[in-house]
Amino acid sequence: MIAAGPALTPPAEGVTLFVRGFGMNRRQIMAAAAAALAGIAGPAASAARARFNPRNLEGVWDLGSYTELERPPGVDHLVMTPAEAEAYEAPRRAMHGMLPGKPNEVGQVENEWTDRGEGLTRIKGQIRASTIVDPPDGQIPYRPEMKGLAGGRGPALSAAGDLDNPETMGGTTRCMATVASGAPILGAPDANVVQFVQTKDALAIVSEKYHDVRIVRLCPDARAAAAMPRDPPAWMGTSAGWWEGDTLSVQTDGFHPGIMAKGQRVLISGATRVAERFTRISPAELHYEFTVEDAKLLTRPWRGETIIHAAKGRLFEYACHEGNYSMAGMLAGARREEREAAEGRLSR
Repeated sequence: MIAAGPALTPPAEGVTLFVRGFGMNRRQIMAAAAAALAGIAGPAASAARARFNPRNLEGVWDLGSYTELERPPGVDHLVMTPAEAEAYEAPRRAMHGMLPGKPNEVGQVENEWTDRGEGLTRIKGQIRASTIVDPPDGQIPYRPEMKGLAGGRGPALSAAGDLDNPETMGGTTRCMATVASGAPILGAPDANVVQFVQTKDALAIVSEKYHDVRIVRLCPDARAAAAMPRDPPAWMGTSAGWWEGDTLSVQTDGFHPGIMAKGQRVLISGATRVAERFTRISPAELHYEFTVEDAKLLTRPWRGETIIHAAKGRLFEYACHEGNYSMAGMLAGARREEREAAEGRLSR
């Protein structure tokens, strides 16, 4: 599904990695190399942590977590007990946060790179069952007419609209949008690495997946951010931020018209507004909160929070190829169904 290219930062001088055979996929090979190189840079990383500044969000961060965006079936509370958490985490550890494939499945989980961190999200000692903290049921409060667009549950949550038209397929199928980029920033089964690059005027959020870059323009205060000229509508909208103490508040709107599915049942429309708060609580942790509003899609706003951890590896190139093959096959299948329906011989 993905092809990893060279690291976006140069390797440590004098280090050579030899890889023989095909025991690991290319993403695993690159991750192993990154882990080795990160170990060499240990003293420098320690020095950087010693210079901790809560207003400096720069770094390479990891969104991985076993905690799903929405509350999983059978769990009716936000905070898990240690025993509940262990029962949830234990069967997922072998697959880096995913459940093994079921009988008669093609083995996608076993054959793809997955990396969802080291367990469920812990916030202030609480073990969270979902990223969503409001509504209390932990579900995105879609309007009834929008629930069909969001898709059902499972690892292959698909598209806004149907799969008969490239314009109504989801952002992930079209390699155009992912939950890791844009706002809100969310984790996924793979490619959970993001890099923050900060200057006095802007914060750039670089997503490994689809190599998207979101620019957050930094303003003196909320009033200046609201008055900032808007960019033309875009898949990631226009983001403006300002500091409230040691917390960076960000408002994002101006998304592309229409409805786009970003994965994990997240829909974004031209009417969506997202408020985010980034607080660096330690050298290796960001506390991240967000609220999503959209009167077109939702019956009420929904809110989530998580902890984003310092990444152990580096950011790599991510090449998305789904559209080269699967989209052509889906569209060909749709055209065949149309022909068969016109001839009166379509059976489902």
